[in-house]
Amino acid sequence: METKKVIMKIRKKILTKWIDPELITHHLAKKFGEEGLAWLDSDGKENGQWSIIGVKPKKIIQSRDKNNLGKDHNPFNNLKNIQEGFWMGWLSYEAGAYIEPKNPWRTTDMATLWIASYDPIIKCNLVKKEIIIEGTNSDELKKYQNIISNINVEEEKIAIKINLKFDFSKINLEEISKKFQENILEVKKLISIGDIFQANLTTKCEVKTLETYSPLNIYSKIRSKLKAPFGGIIINNFDNNEEAVLSTSPERFIKLDSENYVESRPIKGTRSRDKDSNQDALNAIELITNEKDRAENIMIVDLLRNDLSKVCEIGSIIVPEILKLESFLKVHHLTSVIRGRLKKDKNWIDLLKACWPGGSITGAPKLRSCQRLFELEECERGPYCGSFIKLDWNGELDSNILIRSFMIKNKTINIYAGCGIVSDSNPAEETEELKWKLLPLIDSLK
Repeated sequence: METKKVIMKIRKKILTKWIDPELITHHLAKKFGEEGLAWLDSDGKENGQWSIIGVKPKKIIQSRDKNNLGKDHNPFNNLKNIQEGFWMGWLSYEAGAYIEPKNPWRTTDMATLWIASYDPIIKCNLVKKEIIIEGTNSDELKKYQNIISNINVEEEKIAIKINLKFDFSKINLEEISKKFQENILEVKKLISIGDIFQANLTTKCEVKTLETYSPLNIYSKIRSKLKAPFGGIIINNFDNNEEAVLSTSPERFIKLDSENYVESRPIKGTRSRDKDSNQDALNAIELITNEKDRAENIMIVDLLRNDLSKVCEIGSIIVPEILKLESFLKVHHLTSVIRGRLKKDKNWIDLLKACWPGGSITGAPKLRSCQRLFELEECERGPYCGSFIKLDWNGELDSNILIRSFMIKNKTINIYAGCGIVSDSNPAEETEELKWKLLPLIDSLK
């Protein structure tokens, strides 16, 4: 079936005064509470122009019991209950259990699916410095317009500066590195016998909060050091489920526009940034020219082309950008772009199912690599390596890959990172890459 078209009338209010979305979000959280708060954040650059905020969800759809593969717990079936509106939420990596139930998948304490509708929503254009309030109810729009317009910026800036203390004693980077290297060797053995071609190996470290902190305050602390085009925070504090997903992801998973055109932007290939501009440039050049990184990126491009071909029109899939250098605050990346057009008898849920879990965070062949990763990785992924999902009023879909992310459950913060492993991966170099990714995340809490 075609993407559902909007029949509701969407009204807009444009504010004349620019206020940073961080201040808006904190102010709304104080007024309405953090339960169900969603803030899809960005960095104001080419792929991250918008910061979108929703509070007080109108409706929530979730799936929690991964071990029960019945219809009522299937996140993809539950997504079919989404009606017209503006929706934001997350879908976990382990939703793959409903795509390939014969494969082993870990149990996760966090929701496999959590998604909510918001009306109104606040859109902040970080480039134009423009704030737009959108919704169906004129009175509600006026209410939010008044609330936001009357924010005392200086007072709000002071209010969000809260001293947060964390216990980092459980982090043992030497132990993490040793285990990671051992797993790399196991992956390389599997590759050498032709069992798999590539696998995205991940790990996590655990941080404890010394007090019960607001996830929003934690995200503000992280955000002050790390901004990304597909970052943000979603909080589920309903029904005694104190959980939140915080992300500094640079990677788009899938975008679907109102004309049914699809885009994916997989990232493969990483080098650290350097304070010395000459060395930084050399790092970037080495990444661009490295045969291993180029081959790994192209492998995932081919995987995603195959996934998209299941639901896209024949002949529509193209690769307009391949092996493009993208530079972020802490790392350089190689990014490629794949585009296609969704078949008329398919919708955004079919698209997600065809591509789930994302190829860039699994491997090739996908299902076999998922099986091997299950055997090697000692922890569940949960929302990590899943996606933030945004469904706009007009049926447009956008989603990220939840890498460089934090999962909060009660007073525990799990920090995740990973690396793609291929036949000529150097275990020591891959372990160093893991540190490039993990250390900025850990340091952002200090």
